Amino acid sequence: MEVTLGKIPFDLDFHPSSSLVAAGLITGDLHLYRYAEDSLPQRLLNVNAHDESCRAVRFVDSGRIIATGSPDCSILATDVETGNTVARREDAHGAALSRLINLTETTFCSGDDEGCIKVWDTRKRTCCNTFNAHEEYVSDMCFVSGSMQLLGTSGDGTLSVCNLRKNKVQSRSEFSEDELLSVVVMKNGRKVVCGTQTGALFLYSWGYFQDWSDSFRGPSTSIDALLKLDEDTLISGSEDGVIRLMGILPNRIIQPIAEHSEYPVERLGFSHDRKFLGSISHDQMLKLWNLEELLASNQNASKSQVAAAESDDDEMDMDVKASSSMKGSKRKADEASNASTSNFFADL
Repeated sequence: MEVTLGKIPFDLDFHPSSSLVAAGLITGDLHLYRYAEDSLPQRLLNVNAHDESCRAVRFVDSGRIIATGSPDCSILATDVETGNTVARREDAHGAALSRLINLTETTFCSGDDEGCIKVWDTRKRTCCNTFNAHEEYVSDMCFVSGSMQLLGTSGDGTLSVCNLRKNKVQSRSEFSEDELLSVVVMKNGRKVVCGTQTGALFLYSWGYFQDWSDSFRGPSTSIDALLKLDEDTLISGSEDGVIRLMGILPNRIIQPIAEHSEYPVERLGFSHDRKFLGSISHDQMLKLWNLEELLASNQNASKSQVAAAESDDDEMDMDVKASSSMKGSKRKADEASNASTSNFFADL
């Protein structure tokens, strides 16, 4: 299934229990769609959420509210049922927001372009934790509920570990020359996997975050999005528009499973029941892939096809060059181009 959004999307999120998906656009608009297996997605809301781009989108409060973040430093809370503004925090951050993720049913966190991470409690209607975790933009975050720790990656090439109980940055890796763009936790919590600007995957052993313990070359372009499929397998979205199935320990590209477009895959997400994989790209499209069919069709591919695909990837690995444009700079350039052409939960 495909949805033409009309403008470049920066983020997507699926509702935690219903067949709803939200997308944030470069224009500052928030779109909400209802999807079903046997029909085209239906747009339910089109909200002008921000004057600047809508970089980050998350369903919060058990899916009753959509939180969005913008370079104007604000966070907006929108009612899912009505599309009405519930609350707005104009000064949520001191710099442009770059990322939102859920923590619990009543808490979520935000990251900005100067490396600051904040945790918000929707019951108390306040910011309850602040971490100066990085020196450049926060590219991705991952919550480990068992240990109440929050992992963050950044354009400064570091991985941070924030302890929510102690309210401190517990650890931060050494600086890498490669921007870290995406992060997932694999192998039953033993490995942290980070996607990079050059297409490499860095593996950190849990508890030993100073430097990566293993790495391998993925695609020849940046790995902008990662999703954990299971403890041994992840799905990646890259700058070349290809969605790949990748194995961890043993480290390998299993095979490409879909091609969104020739443009970069900006974000990936699973539906609440994992029936669909969502992807967005600079082609202004939201695509919903039937995950079971996607994986089954590729499992049935002939061994020769798989071998050829892996061989192609190996050949590309021999001549990997860093992208001349960095992720954060490219996003800001998109926002500038679009601009040239055209109190947070305190009110609850």
